[in-house]
Amino acid sequence: MGFTAVWLNPVLENDQSDWSYHGYAATDFYRVDRRFGTNAEYREMANTARKMGVKVIMDMIFNHCGSSHWWMENPPFPDWINNYPDYKITSHRRTVNMDPYASQYDIEAMTDGWFVPSMPDLNQRNPFMANYLIQNSIWWIEYAHLAGIRMDTYPYPDKEMMAEWNSRILLEYPGFTIVGEEWSLNPALISYWQKDQNNRDGYNGMITSMMDFPLQDAVVRGLTEQEDFATGLVTIYEMLANDFLYPDPGKLVIFPDNHDMPRFYMQVGMDDDLFRLGITLFLTIRGIPQIFYGTEILMTHREGNDHGVIRKDFPGGWPGDRVNGFTGEGLTAEQKEMQDYIKTLLNYRKNSEVLHTGTLTHFAPENGVYVYFRTNSSDTVMVILNKSEKEVLLPTDRFSEITGRCTKARNVIAGEWIEWGDSVIVPARRPLVLELE
Repeated sequence: MGFTAVWLNPVLENDQSDWSYHGYAATDFYRVDRRFGTNAEYREMANTARKMGVKVIMDMIFNHCGSSHWWMENPPFPDWINNYPDYKITSHRRTVNMDPYASQYDIEAMTDGWFVPSMPDLNQRNPFMANYLIQNSIWWIEYAHLAGIRMDTYPYPDKEMMAEWNSRILLEYPGFTIVGEEWSLNPALISYWQKDQNNRDGYNGMITSMMDFPLQDAVVRGLTEQEDFATGLVTIYEMLANDFLYPDPGKLVIFPDNHDMPRFYMQVGMDDDLFRLGITLFLTIRGIPQIFYGTEILMTHREGNDHGVIRKDFPGGWPGDRVNGFTGEGLTAEQKEMQDYIKTLLNYRKNSEVLHTGTLTHFAPENGVYVYFRTNSSDTVMVILNKSEKEVLLPTDRFSEITGRCTKARNVIAGEWIEWGDSVIVPARRPLVLELE
């Protein structure tokens, strides 16, 4: 398919007295849940993946543990857990981390509160707790040869400790990638955390990457809104214009969907054309794309938006499966077509340095058409997203500052060369990815 890394949701032991379907209530930070296998099998999986050129990213949680964690029977220190034993539920007011006017009461109500009664809130201000978590991360990186870490609920733990954690990891592994989850639609809040941000309060979070929730939301709105001066594709254009807020927008993790939200195909109304436009953008725009399993075969959850349904098994290899997403057996023509499309684009991206690190230049959308370029010293890729209901004859003179002396272009998906002239034909509700020469 062309994927280069695998991020599994948490695999650590969740031996709770009551059910814990999501894996975010760890009862042992050093042990893989026996329902999945053993530590040795996890390491074997990571080593096998690495030999195949696929990295492994571990999902970690520093904010809380499970209420059945062994240390809850006898906490090592009185302040090991915040608000213990008389817990308080967090306010979820994450903006207290960067709010210059935040009261201490509100700060503590957010950072020291518990998510739910079954997830005790860890006190990272305790130096022994902080060191335990940092050393645990280093141990897993060494043990399983991890390539990256995805940190859950990033703004909830003590932010000074999180900066120390990032610094210690990067000191040991300078090229290591850590991505934090801050589910906010405000890019100013996301940018606060990224390494080398010039924050007003002097805070440097030291984290290399963050999940780009603002862009995800903008893409869905841009595709589903009616085209007008301030709505439609211009929503995406305007959101990307906020990249001046980030120290390094190219390191952001971008995604059409994930395990915590309705699938992207559902978000765009199960419209194959809008889905294809969105996927094309996420695989060619700046940032590091992440694709939720099953997105490539248009998986749905028409039964509802319950997380257990959203995260249902990928079809293929399970007892009783009549559909196999690996072999293609039982997939519809539309599913196969989309799987092939994503496979082609991912494999092109995998070997395209210009899509990894090239400069992004975009042109304001006009008449339902959004055009942007990725360029470096040797390559130029032009992406055209035509959301309109009609085929478009797109004049090329508007883009001459980028196209220069271009004489021909290769359609990346079709593999066909076309002559570069005064205009380009773009089919209705279709993307074009062109490699210019």
